[in-house]
Amino acid sequence: MVVPGALNDLARGLAVPVPLAGQLVTVAAWAMALAAPLLAALLSRHDRRRLLAFSLAWYAAGHALSAAMPGLASLLPVRAATVLAASVFTPAAAAVVGALATSERRGEAITFIFLGWSLASVLGMPIAAYVAETAGWRAAFVLVALLSAGAAVAAWRHTPQGLRAPALTLRDLGGVLSRPALMAIVAVTALSASGQFTLFGYMAPYYANVLGTRPAETSALFLWFGVFGLIGSVAMTRWVDRLGAGAAATAGIAAMAVSLLAWPWAGGVAAMALVLTPWALGCFSSNSAQQARLVAAAPALAGVLVSLNTSAMYLGQGIGAALGGVLLGLHGYAALAPAAAVGLVLATGLSAWLVRRGRPGPAAAA
Repeated sequence: MVVPGALNDLARGLAVPVPLAGQLVTVAAWAMALAAPLLAALLSRHDRRRLLAFSLAWYAAGHALSAAMPGLASLLPVRAATVLAASVFTPAAAAVVGALATSERRGEAITFIFLGWSLASVLGMPIAAYVAETAGWRAAFVLVALLSAGAAVAAWRHTPQGLRAPALTLRDLGGVLSRPALMAIVAVTALSASGQFTLFGYMAPYYANVLGTRPAETSALFLWFGVFGLIGSVAMTRWVDRLGAGAAATAGIAAMAVSLLAWPWAGGVAAMALVLTPWALGCFSSNSAQQARLVAAAPALAGVLVSLNTSAMYLGQGIGAALGGVLLGLHGYAALAPAAAVGLVLATGLSAWLVRRGRPGPAAAA
């Protein structure tokens, strides 16, 4: 989340156009998309405590090194290597809480873990945006490095030792890829992420160039988004098992589509805050519901499904950021929201269709 928040100063500091600087999101997302299922299989036998702590330590070191890079050409590969840690951490964290929770509360527990995404938006994005605008993007990256180092220590201290997940193989991954019902759920995640990041990846420069916001106003909009993202995640934690993960995910994605369709009416800071609210409520909560949806569909394959869904999320982010960069270069900021809305509407339709079909449910997955 530090790159979208710091994108204005990244473009200025690296002396590159905004669409080119935005490819930091694309490269990182594609690296995570490719790595998530492969690393999940290769590292499945390892102790989860070590995986969580080591991945966060790698993340800290990578961001510290990124802050020292002199230009975009050197920053891109370092950023790509750094975010491989996230492709390890995300599915490992979901696997840990899934193993510790009872079956009746597994959906709630998994959605609770993904409150971290909301907290990253509540605190990380507005702070990164403000730090980047006032002290430079390098200071924002150093801040992420310090926070990640602290998180690595916390993960080591508080994760139970000796916790392991069932071993996964590339054959398991192939088995999941051959099941259309499960892959349809994964496709919902990819569509949703690609729609969001067509615009989300360029939010800071959009605010500055279209709305004319000052750094404090940009940070305030990110904070507003994050607060309602947190509210949506907390609500999802409480309601996902009552509504059913599929219906809950569909509601969250539909809320995001509403924001994108209403985007043309966001002509000022106050109007933008109102338009952002449904998007924020559905953004992180729908992803956690998607994870719970897959785990409920095939519990025995939870590890590979969470990794694959994580991969789809990052793949969608990369596609969206790349598409947004192309559209921004060719047609300007006005083209971003309509393209983003298409992805969210398609994701809503596919998700709702899967709910109506009533599959894959636990019985079908068995």
